[in-house]
Order: sequence, then structure tokens, then C-alpha cells
Amino acid sequence: MIEITLEVNGETRRLSVESRRLLADVLRQEFNLSGVHIGCAQGACGCCTVHLDGKPRLSCLTFAAQCDGMSVRTVESVGGVDADHPLQKAFRSEHGLQCGYCTPGFIMTLIPFVDAMTAEGRMPGDEEIREAMSGNICRCTGYQGIVEAVRKVIGENLKEGAQA
Repeated sequence: MIEITLEVNGETRRLSVESRRLLADVLRQEFNLSGVHIGCAQGACGCCTVHLDGKPRLSCLTFAAQCDGMSVRTVESVGGVDADHPLQKAFRSEHGLQCGYCTPGFIMTLIPFVDAMTAEGRMPGDEEIREAMSGNICRCTGYQGIVEAVRKVIGENLKEGAQA
């Protein structure tokens, strides 16, 4: 067993983990975070995406022991219980979700992209948005609603920035 310290969604805990234990399993079992979905367990679908020290990372391919001393942020930390983060709202309004299984992974993947585009002050094209989300698979939506959701949030952010 390896002793590690993780800060997960603002809560710091010391844990004993086996060296082969995956971050996704620790988050689901030790922290009771059901928003970390295991879709493929091979890093192909993106459903398990979390932020590790601020960067999107596939938790099904990351050993918990590698994360000692790091900050982990899951979809549960985004938008609260009402899922009212602007990107989550846009997913609803633009029909970017159907069954919802892949949605947490898309949200965690796309938040840094939306933030980067807003900081740059530009609206990306559809191809660039599709490239940003290319590590995520959705079997229900056809992706266009997701692209529209991203465009909506970036557009709203840019409009707010212009008014400030």
C-alpha cells in the first residue's frame, strides 16, 4: 500500500492505495463521486475526464499513486447540484446531451477550451471545437448540439467581455 494525499473538489484526504489502483476507482469508491464515469476503461471515450492540477486527464488511465499531492476536480465541483455552470446550461439548451453518460467528460474536457477561447477573445470554428472534444465519444447526440453549446457559451462570454 502507498500513502497518498489528494485534494478532491476542495477536500484534502490522506489515503492508503494499492499501487495499481486507478484514480477513477478511488474517486468513485473513496470519495463517492458518481460523476466520474467509466465508459471504456481504455482511455478512448473520455467519460472519466477530470482536472488534475487544472488540466484535463483521463482518470481511467491514471494511477492514484501518481496523483500524490495533486488537486483533482470532478464534474461535481462544476455548477453545483443544479448543474448551473454556463457550459452545463448550454448543453441543456442546445441539446448537447441525451442519455448524459458522456456529458461529465465533455464538460471537464471543454471548460479549459472555453476559458482559453474567451481569454483569446475569439470564436473558434466548428472544426476547432470538434478537435478540442475529439477525445470524447458520444453515442447519442451526433455532436452538433455539443458544438452549438460551446459556441453559445463562448459567444456569451465574448459579449459580456465587450460590455465590461
